Amino acid sequence: MCKIYINSDTALFELKTRSIRIDGLVTSIRLELIFWQLLDRISEEENLKLSEFLSKIYYEGLVKRGSIANFSSALRVACTAYLNNKEHVKFNSDCHDPAAEILSWQLVSNK
Repeated sequence: MCKIYINSDTALFELKTRSIRIDGLVTSIRLELIFWQLLDRISEEENLKLSEFLSKIYYEGLVKRGSIANFSSALRVACTAYLNNKEHVKFNSDCHDPAAEILSWQLVSNK
């Protein structure tokens, strides 16, 4: 058994709601804390505010599919795709970041 869930801080899996402005409209998005932490990290890497980054994902979804039925689900998939597309993802577990503790393994792409 991989014990990823059992050995994790259960707070990471609690749902958190944030109000985000996308294209001038405020919307509420509900995600698990671990996904909010990943989105914060990714937007920081992209040198974007979180709202700008989420808007970018939203518009990419509109361009690709024409609509987004479940934006929260799209954000979870974006986080997973981000992790899967990294050649090497290794987080420092000494940084006291709960998401880093769960993701402290190294992911290697199939490239």
